[in-house]
Formats: sequence, C-alpha cells, structure tokens
Amino acid sequence: MRIVIKVGTSTLAYGTGRMNIRHVEQLVKVLSDLKNAGHQVILVSSGAIGMGVGKLKLAKRPEDVPTKQAAAAVGQCELMYTYDKLFCEYNHTVAQILLGAEDVQDEVRRNHVENTLFRLLELDALPIVNENDTVATEELGIGDNDTLAAIVAVTARADLLVLLTDIDGLYTCDPHTDPGACRIPRVEAITPEILALGGSAGSGLGTGGMATKLAAAQRATAAGVDMVIANGQDPAVLYDIIEGKGVGTLFAGRRDEA
Repeated sequence: MRIVIKVGTSTLAYGTGRMNIRHVEQLVKVLSDLKNAGHQVILVSSGAIGMGVGKLKLAKRPEDVPTKQAAAAVGQCELMYTYDKLFCEYNHTVAQILLGAEDVQDEVRRNHVENTLFRLLELDALPIVNENDTVATEELGIGDNDTLAAIVAVTARADLLVLLTDIDGLYTCDPHTDPGACRIPRVEAITPEILALGGSAGSGLGTGGMATKLAAAQRATAAGVDMVIANGQDPAVLYDIIEGKGVGTLFAGRRDEA
C-alpha cells in the first residue's frame, strides 16, 4: 500500500513552538515499522514555522511575512535534522521535498515532482514534503498542508491519505461545544451537507481546520484515493487505520467501474 500521511504542528510541537519529542519519536517509530512491513510511505509534515518560532525564541507566531519566512527557514532545518536522525536509527533514509504553488500548477514542473517522488519510492527512501514557506506567501502559496497532502496523494497515486489532527474525525456538529456530537465513521459522498460540517471561517470547526480537510477529501476522493481523518496524539492509530478497524472518519475514494 502507498500511504501519504500528513501531520500538523499540534502533533509535532508544544504551544511554545518547541518540538514534542515524545510524539515525534513515536511517529517515526510507527512509520518505520510500516515501511518494514512493505508499505510505501510519504510524510507531509507541518511545523517549520512553529519550530522556528521556538528556536528563535520569538514571543509568538509572527504576523509579518519576512519574519514568518525567516522562522520557516530556521524551523525547517530543525525539522529535517530531527527526522533524519530518528529515521536513521531505524535504518531508513529520508528525502526533503519543498513545494510551491507553481510546482503543482505548472504541468512540466508537476511532472518533475511526480518523477522525483516515484524514483525516491523506488529507491526505498521516505519523502518528507512541506510547502516552501521561505518563499511562499498567503496570496501565492498553496495555502495549507491539508491541501498539499491531497495534491501529493493524487500526484503519487496513493492508495490512502491520512490526515492526523487533534480531533477524532468528522462530527455531526462541533464536539468542542456540543456534547451530543457524534463521530461520522464513513462518508461515501461529499455532499453540501457534509461540507457544511466544516464550519464557516471563524467558527470553531473552521478555525480548527476541518474545512480545509474536507476540501482535501474532495480532491483526494475525486481521484480515487481513500482518505481518513484521525487523531494523531497516538501515532499507533495508523495500524488500526491500515487494518480497517474503523477509527476516525473514512472518506471513500470514487473509483470508476470497469
């Protein structure tokens, strides 16, 4: 199975911006084990700006573009150094791929990305992908790593995309505010009613990123890629997902009948 796994900053770092060493070590151990089992793994990793904030000892996440880009430049070094060190302990080689909007919008450049991804997988490397935040801006960038992960999953012709986040899946309403919220275990079609569960900009779910995850699900499932939203606080949840144990919310990829 070819799997794309996206992890957010909340899974990788504390609120201080410093790395959550325990979570990252657990994540690397599980991903290494999945590779040992014969799966091909691509990791889409957030966290560069957040870790740069911590390493530069900034009081908060910067709001101006130059400082965001500077924090990303510092944080990306920290991120890849840590991944390289930890994966090496399990005898796995990692590769860094930083993408910008033009890399996925331009057909020629997108083909180069595709060729690189496939060759890395053939060489048994584990690609680690992030947006090139040192040059991206809100106006010109991909926008968020949920979207990036869906683009990577479609480009890599993945079997499965997993978005690890800080919530157990898609709910019938906001579980942070409504005790009656129920997790939706499976979504066969992304209807307007399903999209409405992402919340509007500024709502609890919207600011929590569910809207971007549903947009990612639209992109992935339209290309025939299954997608799961699950809680990443324990990376071992990936075993349950691959074994089909029904954790999180599964969005079924649309596949044309022969």
